[in-house]
Amino acid sequence: MWAYTILNLEVAEETFFDYYGIRTMAKMQLIAGRAHPQLAKKISKFLRVPLTPTKITTFADGEIYVKIEDKVRGDDIFIIQPTPPPVNDNLIELLVIIDALKRASAGRINVISPYLGYCRQERKATSREPISAKLVANMISSAGADRVMTIDLHADAIQGFYDIPVDHFVGYPQFAKYFHEKEYDNLIVVSPDVGSAPRARKMAGLLNVPFAVIDKRRTEHNKAETVTLIGEVKGKNCLINDDMIDTAGTVTQACEMLKKRGAKNIYICASHALLNGPAVKRLKACPATEVLILDTIPLPKEKKLDKIKIISVASLLAKVIKRIHEGKSLGELFVWEKKVVNL
Repeated sequence: MWAYTILNLEVAEETFFDYYGIRTMAKMQLIAGRAHPQLAKKISKFLRVPLTPTKITTFADGEIYVKIEDKVRGDDIFIIQPTPPPVNDNLIELLVIIDALKRASAGRINVISPYLGYCRQERKATSREPISAKLVANMISSAGADRVMTIDLHADAIQGFYDIPVDHFVGYPQFAKYFHEKEYDNLIVVSPDVGSAPRARKMAGLLNVPFAVIDKRRTEHNKAETVTLIGEVKGKNCLINDDMIDTAGTVTQACEMLKKRGAKNIYICASHALLNGPAVKRLKACPATEVLILDTIPLPKEKKLDKIKIISVASLLAKVIKRIHEGKSLGELFVWEKKVVNL
């Protein structure tokens, strides 16, 4: 029954795996950069695929050296490398890894970068400014990447900057599931600014609760002034939903405003916890009960607070990687969200 010629051995193996619903992972390799090794290890554990041995060092002058220790010819490669601070070092490291794989004849190079730096520079707000998000897209594409997967770009339109497929996922469903399971009463989702209102509306749709919007005016980079609140929050548990916390000025001002308007408990939800400058001090002093973040970037020990709770995206990313490798639809991973609200 299993009498196959040598020429048909590969076909026979493929037929066997397809028949029993098993897909070989032998042609998949995971490469971890130095930006977030903890996340890479978690993804590796979920997939049961070991991280490919890779030597990455920095020379005395700051230049980055990469050597892939195993053969990658014809394989499906997934590089796990977000670009948190130091953003320039991590970005260049990503590009050097891509180049090393390209020159080693990797079959397909997939970039898994949950946080992409420079995404807040996606347009020209004034004259003689760069559109750095487009520049980064050009660099990643030119280096040889075949696909990019990321979470919560600052603007959805950035996907169009790439001439390669981009899988863009959002973080709010992870937070919605958390609060859905906790079954908090009298919830309201609050957008910290007008730009984040669509995200807040969709999260509110998942939880079947109302949402409010804080109108703010940004006077300069990393500085925002709260203007007014659109919605009623008195006596309610407020969920402030944003894509990132940088210096924490926006969310802490929002917390103070909500508290003055009679909010009961305040929860901050953000996909990317950069926590630069006075962010930790501001979060510690603000009236927020809990700060929920995703582990898209590492959180150093000195930035951890008792009120910060981390929700891991490792399981989600592992499922995404497996489906991309097997050529399956990614939409099936988000059945819960689609049942509740049209994404």
